[in-house]
Amino acid sequence: MSQQVSIEKELRKSYLEYSLSVIIGRAIPDARDGLKPVHRRIMFAQHELGNGYTRPPKKSARVVGDVIGKYHPHGDSAVYDALVRMAQDFSMRDPLVDGQGNFGSIDGDAAAAMRYTEVRMSRLAGEFLADIDKETVDFRPNYDNTLLEPSVLPTKVPNLLLNGSSGIAVGMATNIPPHNLGELCGALLHIVDEPGCTVEDLMDHVKGPDFPTAGFVYAGQGLYDAYTTGRGTVKVRGKVEIEERKKGLQAIVIREIPFALNKSSLVEKIAALVNERKIDGVADLRDESDRKGIRVVIDLKRGTIPDIVVNALYKYTPLESSFGINMLAVVGNRPQLLNLKQALEIFLEHRREVIIRRTRYDLRKAEARAHILEGLRIALDNIDEVVALIRASKTPQDAKDALMARFELSEAQAQAILDMRLQRLTNLEHEKLVEEYNELLKKIEFFRSVLENPEVLRSVIREEIGELRDTFATKRRTEVLEEELDGIDIEDLIPDEDVVITLSRRGYIKRTTLDNYQQQRRGGKGIAGVHTSEDDFVQDFLTTTNHQYLLLFTNHGRMHQIKVHRVPEGSRTAKGVHIANLVQLDKDELVTNVLTVREFAEDRYFLFVTRRGMVKRSSASLYAKCRKTGLIAVGLRPEDELIMVREVDEHCHIVLTTNDGMAIRFQCEDVRPMGRSATGVKGIALRGKDRVVACVILAEEDTTSMIMSVSANGFGKRTNADLYRVQSRGGVGVKNFKVTPKTGDVIGAMPVRDDDALVLLTSTNKILRMGLTDVRSVGRATRGVRLVRLDEGALVVGFDRIDEREVVDGEE
Repeated sequence: MSQQVSIEKELRKSYLEYSLSVIIGRAIPDARDGLKPVHRRIMFAQHELGNGYTRPPKKSARVVGDVIGKYHPHGDSAVYDALVRMAQDFSMRDPLVDGQGNFGSIDGDAAAAMRYTEVRMSRLAGEFLADIDKETVDFRPNYDNTLLEPSVLPTKVPNLLLNGSSGIAVGMATNIPPHNLGELCGALLHIVDEPGCTVEDLMDHVKGPDFPTAGFVYAGQGLYDAYTTGRGTVKVRGKVEIEERKKGLQAIVIREIPFALNKSSLVEKIAALVNERKIDGVADLRDESDRKGIRVVIDLKRGTIPDIVVNALYKYTPLESSFGINMLAVVGNRPQLLNLKQALEIFLEHRREVIIRRTRYDLRKAEARAHILEGLRIALDNIDEVVALIRASKTPQDAKDALMARFELSEAQAQAILDMRLQRLTNLEHEKLVEEYNELLKKIEFFRSVLENPEVLRSVIREEIGELRDTFATKRRTEVLEEELDGIDIEDLIPDEDVVITLSRRGYIKRTTLDNYQQQRRGGKGIAGVHTSEDDFVQDFLTTTNHQYLLLFTNHGRMHQIKVHRVPEGSRTAKGVHIANLVQLDKDELVTNVLTVREFAEDRYFLFVTRRGMVKRSSASLYAKCRKTGLIAVGLRPEDELIMVREVDEHCHIVLTTNDGMAIRFQCEDVRPMGRSATGVKGIALRGKDRVVACVILAEEDTTSMIMSVSANGFGKRTNADLYRVQSRGGVGVKNFKVTPKTGDVIGAMPVRDDDALVLLTSTNKILRMGLTDVRSVGRATRGVRLVRLDEGALVVGFDRIDEREVVDGEE
């Protein structure tokens, strides 16, 4: 007869049953023995095979066959993978299987096939199955009801925390780190002696996870949360050493790595970062690891600061990673999140139950044996009468009945007398029997005291834990650090010295120390600067310091941000590296302007100036947080481009200069603050094909500043800023430079003082540095003096000022 069933209810019921099956029967360990069913079955199958640590190992295929044939109805690969992990000393803090053969490596190499490898239980694994034959745990039918298997092992080892566990079930997961056996035993003894202790008390014994791959772990708030609530995240680090090599060279050696990290993947990651120039200063990378331990060697280039490379390794590679602790385990057939004390208490309760059940079994056996010995003693005391009685009996049953009637014996005692060998009649055997009986009486008394006196039971637990610690505990491998694992601040290692940043039109950038440029007199030819290709030239040339932010503005109106010291250092004539190695640029995106700032203050502004005379003022704080892909800095009209960005405050004056020699001065307050993506307002009215080439920022009350203007053919002049009257924004301005075919167009202008120096760069990549006292001060509508004697066809393409009050001059 058909029956209607709600599909929703049926799906709920089926999914719930499946979820419970995965949680209880596969992915989450039991809190008592710390084992998942597959591991428990592997160990029990080896126990049944007699595959202990004192026996020769057996083929792994034999063990796997017994497991899947008798207890575990799953694939052989799943069982063998679990068996292999139990034998790996880099996966298990204290392996439970002694493996012989290839069981894989920390590089992720797979183990040999099960037909080639051999296994046996480790000595520690024997403690998991001790007393299992004494009815200490419940047994249940296997999957086909032909055999019995233990529902839990009567382990003496707190394995849930010792070797940890990880697994993903349905809707939940567990990730328990391994710990040190000696520390766990100390915490267990503390709970036995002080049941009311707190988690904080136990943390005096359990310092933190103890990974088989060693390394460092930070005992901070994350570890405290994990031990008090069951969930928390800790930082783990590998261990590195710095070795001194010949000729003053140095090398970084990685000796320990974080738990569960594939060493081969780590080396590949480091190599990729070196190729991407995210880690600089590496000359060679090789893996020299062997059976004695891990040794990954990173040879450094001469002059590289090792701590900077180490910091980059921790920052960009899994050499420093986070371990999320989630102490979820099965308690009473239900998943439960445990703190440190709960996990240890559940193990102690399990040991208490095992000891009680074992003691009951031993007491029952001892009492039965004592009962037999009492009968044998009666028989020996009346041996002549017993012999006569037996000889007079027609059958063994008659003899048994006669003995029971004559001496008031039980059937078991009478049968033992009938089974007694004649050698037991000797005086020596009689003494042994009496001695055995007396020993049994002592044991019976002890067993009863264990069952009746809680203090005696605690002493038994205490003794077992002490023996376990004395026999199996090893030294801690992972070092626990009390202080937070902060990365080394690279800027503390790099001097904040003056440097020169050069950026070519095709995007090649480099950083050079200012000492490379010696001061010369006006009219000199200069020294060789950066070497570029014939179709490239330097477009940005500025002096700054290593600790400042380098802001890169592109033709798309976007901004990218890096620290100055991240720009690779090069020689005076080096080409540099392409900017795409430092920031993410679109296919047709070019960096057109560079600005350096030390901080993004709210009362400071960025002033944007475009080629067609548009200006925009935006708060610097809007540009503090920059994504890897950059951010929108300014909106641009068609056929316009961003030529300059300057840091200003709202009380300054702005002077825009053009290539035809015009200039306009207006107050910064005339340009209201706008958002990042705004286009701006008109700053100067341009005539014909005139274009803005520079923006000069002057203080409102400044009466001493001079404006230095430079032309393409190497002419320049200083003009007092007072000669530029303040006008309204948007006018045509006043004459700034007398442009002639001899001088060439104006290429730029900037504010200077008498004690400044000037650095000029020519299109033939020569650099000239001179003092500004060599350039006389003249009026606005003049062409100035020759600053540099150019080679035929050469032009001045860039210049910048240097504050001589802060820079130590080079030799002339």
